[in-house]
Amino acid sequence: MRDIGDWLDGLGLGQYRSPFAAHDIDFDVLADLTDADLETIGVSLGHRRKLLRAIRLLEGDRHASENSVEGAERRNLTVMFCDLVGSAALANRLDPEEFRGVLIRYQDLLSRTVVQSGGFVARYMGDGLLVYFGWPTAAEDDAERAVAAGLRCVEAVQSLKIGTEPVQVRVGIATGLTVVGDLIGTGAAQERSVIGEVPNLAARLQSVAAPNTVLVSSATRQLIGARFHVESQGSMPLKGWSAPVPVWRVIAENRGAIRFPAAGADVAAFLVNRIREMQLLRDKWAAAEAREGQAVLLTCIRSFGRSNAPPALRRSIRRSGGWTSSRHGAASRSA
Repeated sequence: MRDIGDWLDGLGLGQYRSPFAAHDIDFDVLADLTDADLETIGVSLGHRRKLLRAIRLLEGDRHASENSVEGAERRNLTVMFCDLVGSAALANRLDPEEFRGVLIRYQDLLSRTVVQSGGFVARYMGDGLLVYFGWPTAAEDDAERAVAAGLRCVEAVQSLKIGTEPVQVRVGIATGLTVVGDLIGTGAAQERSVIGEVPNLAARLQSVAAPNTVLVSSATRQLIGARFHVESQGSMPLKGWSAPVPVWRVIAENRGAIRFPAAGADVAAFLVNRIREMQLLRDKWAAAEAREGQAVLLTCIRSFGRSNAPPALRRSIRRSGGWTSSRHGAASRSA
């Protein structure tokens, strides 16, 4: 799409061609526009909502196109569920049009918040949002981005009120291996499915969260390290799980933490099934100590622990007091 004026015409908002042109707004800056920006150039409230929704859809299509895959793929995914507290009571108490206005403001605010944090809004479910961190694009800090987004969602809804009553939200976040990418449904209901227990766990965590609270799974808690202040909620019984599940409440971001050192304290806990790889790294280290030059290239799917391998090796070396290769006749001391 080469002309933003044609895009506006397609939305039935061609009257804003001139304001967009006068303020040099093109597709490169479209995704950065805020509600306040659009108000500044004279866009009415209803049309601002329509434009912001269209921008989100446009960005979603762009990301999906840039990262399209044939069929499904394995991903280490962080899933977030956000839910409006007391929506049924609100629907019964408010006029339908008034309740619709509340939902639109709520969805717009939360979707902008999670997208700014790198999340992908996979589905709007009435009063809830399903968000992926790690698909269609992946980053090594997806879990951290998701938790930060959850806290920002809780903070953001404080600006929404129904009369004098504040709007509240519950957030559940879980991380783990999934199979994502199969197209299901047809037409407007078509979406990319996510297979695995992670979406269900995130939904269950959201359902037991207190208002304006972010709950995370153990895997998510391990990945965020010391980047956030958290509090154990013990093990909770969750529907669909045979045993109680450890749950953590996120209190606030630890702004003084440095990413990799912060995670280093827990890194060994989530380097799962990497025994052969770690032994190879130890052998290479031992060879380097023996003055045999070594080079190691680490490759894997994003979010599968590549950045955690070096800190884990350093920790292993520190705990063992150094490594020597068995090829040189010396046994390495046990870690």
